Amino acid sequence: MREMGHFIGGKHVPGTSGRHADVWQPMTGEVVGRVALASAAEMRAAVENAKAAQPAWAATNPQRRARVLMKFLELVQRDYDALADLLAREHGKTVPDAKGDIQRGLEVIEFAVGIPHLLKGEFTDGAGPGIDVYSMRQPLGVVAGITPFNFPAMIPMWKFGPAIACGNAFILKPSERDPGVPLKLAELMLEAGLPPGILNVVNGDKEAVDAILDDPDIQAVGFVGSSSIAQYIYARGAATGKRIQGFGGAKNHMIIMPDADMDQAVDALIGAGYGSAGERCMAISVAVPVGEAAAEKLIEKLVPRVESLKIGPSTDVTADFGPLVTREALERVKSYVDIGVNEGAKLLVDGRGFKLQGYENGFYLGGCLFDHVTPDMRIYKEEIFGPVLSVVRAKDYKEALRLPTEHEYGNGVAIFTRDGDAARDFASKVNVGMVGINVPIPVPIAYHTFGGWKRSGFGDLNQHGPDGVRFYTKTKTVTSRWPSGVKDGAEFVIPTMN
Repeated sequence: MREMGHFIGGKHVPGTSGRHADVWQPMTGEVVGRVALASAAEMRAAVENAKAAQPAWAATNPQRRARVLMKFLELVQRDYDALADLLAREHGKTVPDAKGDIQRGLEVIEFAVGIPHLLKGEFTDGAGPGIDVYSMRQPLGVVAGITPFNFPAMIPMWKFGPAIACGNAFILKPSERDPGVPLKLAELMLEAGLPPGILNVVNGDKEAVDAILDDPDIQAVGFVGSSSIAQYIYARGAATGKRIQGFGGAKNHMIIMPDADMDQAVDALIGAGYGSAGERCMAISVAVPVGEAAAEKLIEKLVPRVESLKIGPSTDVTADFGPLVTREALERVKSYVDIGVNEGAKLLVDGRGFKLQGYENGFYLGGCLFDHVTPDMRIYKEEIFGPVLSVVRAKDYKEALRLPTEHEYGNGVAIFTRDGDAARDFASKVNVGMVGINVPIPVPIAYHTFGGWKRSGFGDLNQHGPDGVRFYTKTKTVTSRWPSGVKDGAEFVIPTMN
């Protein structure tokens, strides 16, 4: 059984709190390790370590910082297969899906390699008589990331990559459910040449989270998880003067217009709704066919596809998806299927009884498909986070637009259509942060920004892209004039350019 502690000051250190959590292998239902849960004192020790290391790192020129990230990219590619295997075994997603998790993280590291250009400020020559004005972006100091179980490689890299490139020191508090990959990434950053103390991994639960939020030396916190916790982190962190990126839950809709290519739409729904067992904040969980004819055609094609989904162990590269992350997650998703049935939705495909031969103790659930779901049902209003797709029939485009617009979550949405005018109108009017047009999971590429609206996002700046650099830096503006341009005598009015 693996014993996992923390990674502080460039070293693996055991936990001292006396508290631990089990790490499970979802495909077998076995405990395969224990991870230490940090106390507030352990978190404080990591912060002090980071605070001591950060000034020298900030003084390192951006090009040299970028070279460390370039070496890190090389090392992750070297260890790609081993990282993906570890990720799949701890999380439950298939190995190909785990490789995608790693790759999307690396793309943000690739973006952050351009930090010498991204940190360039503005300059105005001759803004006034003998006056120049320029700006510079400077690091915040010590910053932190609290990341979820469902992307144990991607989201940590989304957080620490830009933060470290900007010259900050970083405290990562990953999910205690699958801590192995974040610890490995910290090892690789050290091997790539990152000074000890610049990236620290502190495992823990709510005690560690609260310690981050209350620590006076942590200047900013990035979070991804449920909306209730995102709101808590936003409120508590802002109360202590911190910058907060708080990304929460989702209920992502996919609108299927009558003119859509139905085969393409069904392919998109199957992958976006059931991939990674639905444990994605950008998963499509609501299909909205427009008009009864489109709805009937969709259901006719969708039911056999859901029934034929291949569910397998995480190591089966031919499986469509694997188990859920924990037994508690499995029981929670099953309970939502029960709720949907009791609410009167029509369960067309029931995956609750699925068992995988040879893996009977694993946390598996077959694909579930509901039809005739209505907006007043809990299975429509709440995030299920499992392989459950709800079909909500809309009588026309106006109703289809209203559904995601009025939902409390606003992470992602997609529309499938051949009509460019409808797509353009939808993208302009829908009250959701990320929109896909014939793209089911509209996660932007690394040099654009990622973020949801409404209860899917708390805070003013988004993840990666230009917003990532803005979030992890502060702007200083300098107005300079040299003695040859100084007039004699004092001035008692506010300076102007007259």
